[in-house]
Amino acid sequence: MQSGINYSEKIPNNVNLSEDKTLQRALEHWQPNYLNWWNDMGPESAMQDDVYLRTAVSVEPSGWAQFDHVKMPDYRWGIFMNPRDEARQINFGENKGDAAWQDVPGEHRANLRRIIVTQGDTEPASVEQQRHLGLTAPSMYDLRNLFQINVEEGRHLWAMVYLLHKHFGRDGREEADALLQRNSGDADNPRILGAFNEKTPDWLAFFMFTYFTDRDGKFQLCALAESAFDPLARTTKFMLTEEAHHMFVGESGIARVLSRTAAVMNELKTEDAAKIRAAGAIDLETIQRYLNFHFSVTIDLFGADESSNAAIFYNSGLKGRFEETKRDDDHRLQGQTYAVLSVVDGKLVDRHVPMLNGLNEVLRDDYIKDSIGGVGRWNKVLEKAGIAFRLSAPHKAFNRKIGALAGVKISPEGRLVSEVEWAVNEKNWLPTAEDRGFVSSLMGRVVEPGKFAGWIAPPTMGINRQPVDFDYVRFN
Repeated sequence: MQSGINYSEKIPNNVNLSEDKTLQRALEHWQPNYLNWWNDMGPESAMQDDVYLRTAVSVEPSGWAQFDHVKMPDYRWGIFMNPRDEARQINFGENKGDAAWQDVPGEHRANLRRIIVTQGDTEPASVEQQRHLGLTAPSMYDLRNLFQINVEEGRHLWAMVYLLHKHFGRDGREEADALLQRNSGDADNPRILGAFNEKTPDWLAFFMFTYFTDRDGKFQLCALAESAFDPLARTTKFMLTEEAHHMFVGESGIARVLSRTAAVMNELKTEDAAKIRAAGAIDLETIQRYLNFHFSVTIDLFGADESSNAAIFYNSGLKGRFEETKRDDDHRLQGQTYAVLSVVDGKLVDRHVPMLNGLNEVLRDDYIKDSIGGVGRWNKVLEKAGIAFRLSAPHKAFNRKIGALAGVKISPEGRLVSEVEWAVNEKNWLPTAEDRGFVSSLMGRVVEPGKFAGWIAPPTMGINRQPVDFDYVRFN
């Protein structure tokens, strides 16, 4: 397994694809369907533009990307895996200590296929959700970052499709085809997970999505990178290298929105949301409501708080915990418990369940801790500007649609409320149609090099040591 990537092949790869002619032909048959999907459902009105994109040239951690202007349909999507460790063992579950699997054990075939399909389905979904955003980009810098994320989500789809084709026969080929047939928000054939059928109508939503929902991707990929199925583990480890940029776009994007809003508040010497909006900035209360929505929708992606599937996936070695090998326990978890939330006598209380059944909640709690760290960094932007307002992540029981807390009315602070109190306060807690309409009204396209929309501050530095006013996109 070489670490460099062969770009002379029709499908760039570092998995010696040319040695398996049947597999190569199958993937070359899938490729035109992928390109048709990309042209139909990828970034709108942008296929002829030359975009300053990074492309993987090696899977080594040091300097694995090269930058150049390229048309997105010509992007060199391919199949890249981290090098194989011949001595790798299974690190958890009932097979702990055995050699990692290079092929799919028959008894785990259905569950592994389901895991790979669900992960694969999220990748094209986010491209579909974001396809209109280029038409309202706040700068050329941001437009390029959107397109970089889009092409990498496309490559992450290729990563899962390769596993399906190579290891799952006809079933895998059919699943790979279906990944191009479902569409985000489609009434008849939607994407598998709810958050990936939500609209991403504006750039504030996009930045929240890339901060919160791509962070879910990080945690899911980290759990899969522990898998006993070695090809999945090696694939997801490389995907994580690219995922980091997506979260950077979200975190830095919100920080820049906050920076601009704080500057307007200081210029006008006001905290009045109406005056801030009138000046063309996004008020902090609206940002908080967007945060509440995206955070709550994303933590539902971790699934039910108590799950027999989670126990099966862990016991079988299919999916571990975040940073499994750094945890100081027996990595079998028999007899251990974990606290999940329930409503008892009108109060939120901890209920202890077998840890194996609570592993979705373990991953959710790890995610929440990581997410809150970024919210704290956003607050430093406000603190530095002398603004007293502080953003906060809502309670994990707020606005839940999955698990024991589904439909329970909980305030962002974690207080159980009546249907009446929820109805009165929902407009203060979640984005309203008016909020979304106002944010949408700011979304005018700004693509002159070095210019930025009035609701967002410029970044502190450009991409790949280029200046901020570099021509990141050359329009044709």
